[in-house]
Amino acid sequence: MKLSHGLAATTFLLMIWQGIVSLTGVASFILPGPARVWTAFWENRGLIADHGLVTLTEVVLGLLIGGGLGVITALTLAISPAARVLLRPMLVFSQALPVFALAPILTLWLGYGLGSKVAMAVLIIYFPVTSAFFDGLMRVPPGYLDLARTMGATQRTILWRIQVPNALPSLGSGFKLAAVYAPIGAVIGEWVGSSQGLGYLMLLANGRAKTDLMFAAMLALGVMSVLLYVLADRVAQRLTARAS
Repeated sequence: MKLSHGLAATTFLLMIWQGIVSLTGVASFILPGPARVWTAFWENRGLIADHGLVTLTEVVLGLLIGGGLGVITALTLAISPAARVLLRPMLVFSQALPVFALAPILTLWLGYGLGSKVAMAVLIIYFPVTSAFFDGLMRVPPGYLDLARTMGATQRTILWRIQVPNALPSLGSGFKLAAVYAPIGAVIGEWVGSSQGLGYLMLLANGRAKTDLMFAAMLALGVMSVLLYVLADRVAQRLTARAS
């Protein structure tokens, strides 16, 4: 994603936002304008930074743990037909469960601290990474596999020399999705029960009718998500270049 495209999209969004506020004359405690939100952001920058650091920690830990588990699971599914029979239905079933329903249970099990929020982020990104990487592992051109077997390559050699390099672009795509979804999981966990984080700050500001501060926290979360996506996109480009 180019910086100029991002700036153009942001400017367009701000113009629409300010236009709605100006044309409707809506009260600021219902929908504050961009300038008012920026003022609240700047006046509360220390508070937002403290809560944002907590959310960022939850998201990064969730990405590392969920991504690692997703890679291990995809490799296991690729090399084991039995695992495909047993695990794939469970993975699909787990995605049918609403995340909001799991959040209170995780909070009950893991408490109100960092653990339950990291677990939420792990749950929400685990399947995209697993699914994308596994699809890449299984979509190797059959001719490559036939040639490798004809030359006497073992299953382990085929996996690490052919399937994994072929699947690296898919793994990069999975991490790009995970970078967008992980903040959602962390914030849902904070909404259910926490005393820190941007999700907690949104609820606190909403309860005190400080809509501008709530929007400022949302702005910080959006910027964090975009930066994580850009970083994941850079990693995906490197993986694609390495595979080609």
